[in-house]
Amino acid sequence: MTKQRKHPKALPYLFLSEMWERFGYYLMIGIFTLYLKDAKQGFEMTEAESASLYGTFIALVFFTPFIGGLLADRLLGYRLPIVIGGLLMGTGYCMMGVHSFEMLYSGMILVIAGNGLFKPNISTLLGNLYNNDAYRDQKDDGYNIFYMGINVGAFVCNIVSAFLINKYGYSVAFVGAGIGMFVGVLVFLSGNKHYVSGDVKKEAIPGEKAWWVDLLIVIVPSVIFAAIGYFINGVPSETNEHSFLVKDDVTDAFLFACIPVIFFFGYVLFSSPKSERRVVSAILVVCIAVIPFWAIFKQNGTVLNTWADNYTNRDVPEAIRGGLKSMYLADVITYEKSKKPEQVVDEHFRKVKVKVNGKEEGKKAIQYPNYFKNYEGVSKLKDGDQVVVFNTNIFQSVNPFWVITLTPLVVAIFRFLRRKKREPAIPVKFVLGLLITGLSCLVMVAAANASQNGEIKSSYWWFFAAYGVITVGELCLSPIGLSMVSKLSPARLTALLMGAWFISTSIGNKLSGVIASLWDHYDDKSSFFMLNFYLMMGATLILIVLLPWLLKVFREQSNK
Repeated sequence: MTKQRKHPKALPYLFLSEMWERFGYYLMIGIFTLYLKDAKQGFEMTEAESASLYGTFIALVFFTPFIGGLLADRLLGYRLPIVIGGLLMGTGYCMMGVHSFEMLYSGMILVIAGNGLFKPNISTLLGNLYNNDAYRDQKDDGYNIFYMGINVGAFVCNIVSAFLINKYGYSVAFVGAGIGMFVGVLVFLSGNKHYVSGDVKKEAIPGEKAWWVDLLIVIVPSVIFAAIGYFINGVPSETNEHSFLVKDDVTDAFLFACIPVIFFFGYVLFSSPKSERRVVSAILVVCIAVIPFWAIFKQNGTVLNTWADNYTNRDVPEAIRGGLKSMYLADVITYEKSKKPEQVVDEHFRKVKVKVNGKEEGKKAIQYPNYFKNYEGVSKLKDGDQVVVFNTNIFQSVNPFWVITLTPLVVAIFRFLRRKKREPAIPVKFVLGLLITGLSCLVMVAAANASQNGEIKSSYWWFFAAYGVITVGELCLSPIGLSMVSKLSPARLTALLMGAWFISTSIGNKLSGVIASLWDHYDDKSSFFMLNFYLMMGATLILIVLLPWLLKVFREQSNK
């Protein structure tokens, strides 16, 4: 008798496709806010402006998978949307590097649309392939391997982008992201014959509405509600002179657009057969519970990028300084005054404004680079001295480094516990993930205190410690979440509920931008990280309260 393979033949192709797709995406997202704030190559945005745009962008990037999943589930299948989505994203990345708001926003729209077609469907396709009885028991391991592919791409891309930025500038770095995406599409096409068994459209049950009806039920009301949210005003006040309801017009529009989506999933829940209703409700509850996780985790592209840029000693160790500099893998900052007046910032790197003819404008002056504002060794420097530093975006590779390092260990631990019949159930893993993520916030509280609230730059080892902790929480939650939806969803609702998972990610992403835009309002930076900690602890406690019910539902479903 022939021994069955542990994993489908398609896994290596999907692994490499996702690796290259994530290479492009994380290269782009790792430099996005840095590019927006850059005064020479970018758009000189403030911290709040860049964080708000970042939050809206990544929110929409994870909102459209709901639509893409529905189209694939009922109309297109999975392979075609993946290819079209990859091509759209690659083109969008290249366009974002052209220095104009029109090209930036046009590129962002293509990325948003492309991700909606690519992201949910490659995950669903993988899950479908593991629904074969020969591979079913390996589904969690398969998703963990797939998740590692994501992080291999995310790790390598920041090193490549550092080289491209140092040698050519931001524009070429965005093109590098596009090339990575195009390579991912080619890899996917090369494994096309292995996807056939998983590329099956779901059959509608008798009496079920057509797919386009479901789409219209969501899209049309969402557009209407977004417009209402954008144009409606609250009550003006001294702290809110523009009378925004939440943060700004775009945030108001996004949150209003979510209202019809929430009602839609309520409709999906209550219109489902009674036999499906409990598991659908449990999946939706878990999706809601992880929103705070994404609100904290996705601050890696805003607050943590800012911490690396302004509050972290990025000096390259002397032993590797010359090598990295010669390979354009490190930045060089010269201690000399600028030739032209540049934007002045205060001790917390906030733009200083002055009134000119009754209007507020940024104060400009001849000054030394901002990196030296809280540089501990500044008194020893002479004009013309050069400091070789790691590029800020290099620190975006710390999280994928930990994922690559810790994934085999976490998988081995859960496999060992599974053999002993003591593996934690999925809801318990989620509770652990939220709790551990909260603890990572305390590491950043310690980093803020160690730096004397930013008066001196902190060690980059605080970065490694914080990311090490949050990565353990991430591994208990993110890859397990995709596996949970694929494993427990009723077959006809798999892509739709995968969309719910991505929508919860979308809402969390937007909240990350809202929270990050508050950064400049906190003089005590440790208080900002404590806010994150309290948010995570609140989410953890709520899930603990719901844990007995969730365990019962998941146990019933796994026994079927």
